[in-house]
Parts: sequence; structure tokens; C-alpha cells
Amino acid sequence: MYARIWLTASAVLLTAGCGAQPRPVAVPPVEPVTVEVAAASSGGACRLLDFAVIEEHTGVRFDVAAASDKGDTHTCVVRSGSAALPELTLTVTDTSIDVATFNADVLPGGTTKVSKLGQVAYRRTLAKTAKQGPVAEVGWLATEDRLATLRWTCAPRAAKAEAEELTGKLVALAKKINTRAM
Repeated sequence: MYARIWLTASAVLLTAGCGAQPRPVAVPPVEPVTVEVAAASSGGACRLLDFAVIEEHTGVRFDVAAASDKGDTHTCVVRSGSAALPELTLTVTDTSIDVATFNADVLPGGTTKVSKLGQVAYRRTLAKTAKQGPVAEVGWLATEDRLATLRWTCAPRAAKAEAEELTGKLVALAKKINTRAM
């Protein structure tokens, strides 16, 4: 007798939850959250760059950074996530050369000397190629025995005058880069 009561009670309890299913509640869609990551988080020479400082000096906002280290050379490339060009490349290499050696062996032809940047510095522009636009470049021998280069590669449709204007902006940006922090 107790077994029948037990079985009946169990059956009633087990089937009690089988009633109407609860209706799903509509939840509004959530907008994706964009989290800005600092260029320095990529390591390498990117530790010396800041997206906001680059934008302040060049007028262009970058949001992607990638770094590479090979021996005593540290490199950082920054771009916009929406386009491959323009791009800015910073290269910093430990060196033991002096100003005379820099002028004799490193200084490219057709450059303009830059004052108040490291021990000695230059700026130049290069013509566009089939795959990229003109290039603006600033190179310097930093006071702490580091050779540094900032190189801006323009989009293919850019004029050389744009690159020439950028060399002045890159000089100002280069003066903000603390190569001692490598």
C-alpha cells in the first residue's frame, strides 16, 4: 500500500513541472564595445609611440600597432585598421657610431639636415612606386648611442608635396620620442 502511495505521489510531482513553458523575454541588442589599446602594448619600438601623440603631430589617427625585435634593432609599424596606407614605421637600433661615421656612412644623399634632434639628423622624401605613395623620412643619431628612423609611407594616390610637408611633422614627432626608454 505504501508503495502505491509513494509511486502515485512521485508521478504527480514529476509531471507537475510539465505545464506551459515560460515565454522567452526579448532582450534588446547590445552594441559592441570598442576598447582602444595603446600602441605601447605591442612591445618593441611601439613602447616609444602613442596614437594620440602621432595624431597630434600628423593629423592622422592610427589604431593598429605591430612590433618586431631582431638583435639590437627594434621596429614598430602603426596603421589604421581600415587601410594599409598610410603607415608609420619607427626603427631604433643600438649603435656605437659617432657623428662623423653617421655623416659618412648613414646619411643618405639628397637629404636636408635637421637641427635640435639628437646629435645629428636628416629629413628627406622619396618618390612613389607602383605599390605605394611617396615616403617621408626622418633619421637621427640619438644622444644615447641609438640610431632612429621615422618613415611615413603615403597612400598610392598621394602627391610628393604631401610627403614633403609630412617631413616637418615627423621632425616634430621625432623630438617627442624618448629613445632612452628602449
